[in-house]
Amino acid sequence: MGSGLSQQAGKRHQIEVLTASQNQENHHNTKTAGDTTSTRNNLPHDCEAILKDADTVINTSSIDRLYDGVFLNKKRKKYWVDKASHGNCFLLYARDLLITWGEDSRYWQWPCINEASEVVDVAEMLDVCWLEIQGKFEISKLTPRIKYEVVFVVMLKDPAYGWEVPINVRLILPDGKIQEHKECLIETPRSKWLEIPVGEFMVEPTKRGFVEFSLYEYEGGAWKKGLMVKGASIRPKH
Repeated sequence: MGSGLSQQAGKRHQIEVLTASQNQENHHNTKTAGDTTSTRNNLPHDCEAILKDADTVINTSSIDRLYDGVFLNKKRKKYWVDKASHGNCFLLYARDLLITWGEDSRYWQWPCINEASEVVDVAEMLDVCWLEIQGKFEISKLTPRIKYEVVFVVMLKDPAYGWEVPINVRLILPDGKIQEHKECLIETPRSKWLEIPVGEFMVEPTKRGFVEFSLYEYEGGAWKKGLMVKGASIRPKH
């Protein structure tokens, strides 16, 4: 009889241990699922869709990787997250812009530069009298309720000439509104990357379409040389 009581007590102990183990596992699974959901909810706007175009597989469990930046579309774009606003930022490199006569080696060439331990192409003007650089970007990839700005990232490299006439920069919003002004580059410091502001706009949650931007000058007729184009940056305005 003592042996029977001992066996029953042993079985109860096994059941209690098994139940405790199952509860602990269920708690772990619930916590893991909760952490995964929390991480997904904390991801920047449209992040998972944007990263489908990433050049490498990105682990989104840590947003720190997104602060550093990710190359997209075979280094035609770069995507990163602004720490202050948690807003999406993009740099469209020169290869992702439309440059008139850009593929004609008489007028433009494509040297490489180091960018975040990677090599990317930039456009270097050799000699042109018709300067026209255009780009566009889908506004739905930008973070809603944030004010954005567009800037061209360029450099003047000696020998540079033909910049006495100011260039034009223009921004066209999805609703057709236009922002346009002139920029004079004649006094621009040489061999240093600089930003040419194009315009700014607020991203509304319901807006769709493309924002278009351009840099051009072809009415003066003067031949130009020495402009290098890294790209166009679209980022929150601080």
